[in-house]
Amino acid sequence: MDQRERRGIIRDGIGVGIATGAYGVSFGAISVAAGLSVLQTCALSLLMFTGASQFAFVGVINGGGGAFAGAATAVLLGSRNALYGLRLSPLLGLGGPRKAVAAQLVIDESTAMAIRPPTPELGRVGFWSAGLGVYVFWNLGTLMGALAGEVLPSPRTLGLDAAVPAAFLALLAPRMRGREPWTVALVAAAVALLSVPFVPAGVPVLLAAGVAIVMGVR
Repeated sequence: MDQRERRGIIRDGIGVGIATGAYGVSFGAISVAAGLSVLQTCALSLLMFTGASQFAFVGVINGGGGAFAGAATAVLLGSRNALYGLRLSPLLGLGGPRKAVAAQLVIDESTAMAIRPPTPELGRVGFWSAGLGVYVFWNLGTLMGALAGEVLPSPRTLGLDAAVPAAFLALLAPRMRGREPWTVALVAAAVALLSVPFVPAGVPVLLAAGVAIVMGVR
């Protein structure tokens, strides 16, 4: 393994972690604004650790939905990580306690960093550097945001609620090449927007995900 390549991937993984931690601050602040305590907010990041699901959960709660609806939405959104795990399992080749630790770190960023490098060895470096980097900085950001959220009048006044959509678009943009991904994205977005007035909070995201899955399979 080329040490220069290895150092570059580790540096990229830590950079991804720092960037993700920056909008972990947004989650912490919005979660507290939705009515969760600092302890509950930090527990979500420590144990659930999947940003989209966490935002979906507090979004449903903040929108008047119950805890069950929020949890169901979070679980369905987080189920994609199981598919990531199937893809990464042969690459990582882990067992025992290390496999359990790796399972907690299977997220969008660590998966992207694992499958990008040209060799399996570098892929494993990418997975661990991004996974651990994001975990550490996401949880630090959550704590900072939760503490700040207790004194802010509203996180939305600072534009923190826009951080995650912006980060998601930044991750999505490199894949939007060609007619097919644009078609899937536009149809899914249209279904989500049209369903907003008619379904409970959190459901439009699930409908959009369903559309994307069906079109992807076809």
